[in-house]
Amino acid sequence: MKPDLRAALSNRPLVGDGAMATYLYQLGLPVGVSFEEFNLLKPDVIAEVHRQYAAAGAEIIETNTYSAQHNKLSRYGLEKKTEVINAAGVAIARNAVGPEAYVVGSIGAVRGGAGKNIRTATVKRDFEEQIGVLLASGVDGLILETFFDLEELSLALSIIRKKSDIAVICQFAVEDPSRTRDGIPLPEAFRRLKAEGADVIGLNCRSGPAGILRALETIPKDIGLPLSVFPNAGIPDYVDGHVVYSATPEYFGASALRFANAGARLIGGCCGTTPEHIAEISKALRDYMPPAQEEATKESAHPAVEVAVEPTAAEAFDDGTPVITEPSIVDLVRERHTVIVELDPPRDLDIRKFMAGAQALKDAKADALTMADNSLAVTRMSNLALAALLKERVGIRPLAHIACRDRNLIGTQSHMMGFDALGIDHVLAVTGDPAKFGDLPGSSSVYDLTSFEIIRMIKQLNEGIAFSGKPLKQKAKFVIGAAFNPNVKHLDKAIQRLERKIAAGADYIMTQPVYDPVLIERIADMTKHLSIPIFLGIFPLASGRNAEYLHNEVPGIQLSDSVLGRMSGLEGGAGRAEGVRIAEELLDVAMEHFNGIYLMTPFLAYDMTVSLTEYVRSKSKTTSGV
Repeated sequence: MKPDLRAALSNRPLVGDGAMATYLYQLGLPVGVSFEEFNLLKPDVIAEVHRQYAAAGAEIIETNTYSAQHNKLSRYGLEKKTEVINAAGVAIARNAVGPEAYVVGSIGAVRGGAGKNIRTATVKRDFEEQIGVLLASGVDGLILETFFDLEELSLALSIIRKKSDIAVICQFAVEDPSRTRDGIPLPEAFRRLKAEGADVIGLNCRSGPAGILRALETIPKDIGLPLSVFPNAGIPDYVDGHVVYSATPEYFGASALRFANAGARLIGGCCGTTPEHIAEISKALRDYMPPAQEEATKESAHPAVEVAVEPTAAEAFDDGTPVITEPSIVDLVRERHTVIVELDPPRDLDIRKFMAGAQALKDAKADALTMADNSLAVTRMSNLALAALLKERVGIRPLAHIACRDRNLIGTQSHMMGFDALGIDHVLAVTGDPAKFGDLPGSSSVYDLTSFEIIRMIKQLNEGIAFSGKPLKQKAKFVIGAAFNPNVKHLDKAIQRLERKIAAGADYIMTQPVYDPVLIERIADMTKHLSIPIFLGIFPLASGRNAEYLHNEVPGIQLSDSVLGRMSGLEGGAGRAEGVRIAEELLDVAMEHFNGIYLMTPFLAYDMTVSLTEYVRSKSKTTSGV
């Protein structure tokens, strides 16, 4: 007979299971439906998923009941089946894995990631109904997962504690690694949940292993409860019409050891994970022994943090209103090495560091400053507003990304007309990451346009024709860029896609970062027939953890074994210095083949891209463009 779940967790790290909904999607089941209804419609499929996770080594199996609440099921007309769906979820899991594994009832937040205005009485009703059914069905424990706010998680926990002394796992989903969405510091939130009766406290979803580990390291070692982690398999991407996740099972195995060393006692997977990911976690933890105390202390002394760079004085900003004149970026790059630098818009209302970085990059003679359009579907300040400020205060050319995700046809044309009125004429057209994977997952992804169509439509504005086909009173003057990811298995197919963007009207190309000199040379050879210039992407690495994160969790980025090896274990100043050295070596190769250089700034550490911009300028004096 297996021990009580609390006792098991106090002895050693246990292996949790992986994703249900995204794994069902990978198996070919449709999106836009209630996956919990499959407890009634396709019980054999749900049972087989449970069996696969158990066979992979999962010791804790979650029921397929995450969204099986009255309010959520009502979207599909299933609210009257709430009880039967939850009871079926427990029975399927129990019958599939038998007495060897722990079966825990999965309960998600009623309000969810978008923070919708659902009355507390409704939330309480839904929790009481679902919790009552799960308890009556004989689960070994309950897991409250993907909660954004402490208030809602505390409400669910209080309802459980009034009904039962069963083991309860509480997990937050956080975007900021230090606090919940309602602003409570994680250590404080964890202590409050402990006082309210939680048995295990942890984190899941929203981030891959790197982000979850960063958040876990903010939790004091004396919290006094087992910790749990269920990360996503990196950041999702669209590939050939399908959503895919980039983090490999092997990376999850290596991450499991880091989690265990950081104090986690329950380790599983969330969105994008599969039985293969869980098998690697199980393998890594099979004979796990905690590190010596001094080694654990040494490890915790170096948490992954964003690079802190002191901004320059505000007096460095220009007081006048400089005017950006021709030539365009395309004109410049045909004559000499030309540098575009990406600087992320802030996620809050403080623009001082951003503007200081912009001034420093202008002083280093960057040719343009580019800003993403809520990249990774994470809400940031409008790049339209920042582009206007760059022109007014700094006098550097702004280059704004335009994503298809957030605006319909009306909003997109209105947005472009605003850019034209402000004289911001350089843009990069991108598809945009799906909204459901960002910091407001309840928001909608619009996608009225593809990246090909938005290029054509913006080009149409240059002809003085509105999206509707009606004539405008004057012509726009947009110089339109297109994105290119060369870090793919079949580069020839990626170039064919690129040719379609050129045919749609793209004036220049900006690539994802490349970390392999051989690939740089291959890109140059395979794109030499193209008629428009390419700006090759270089992203300096900030640390060993940053390198691992980019390689394993971010779509479109691959690091060579050599780069990963050189960055391994480096943090702080040593990591940034080595990252700059690697970038300089890549620039030496890139500048032999491309006049266009696209530098990306990590964590607003603009001193790194300032140094690299100056490096390009110094090399340009002795290196002729191609």
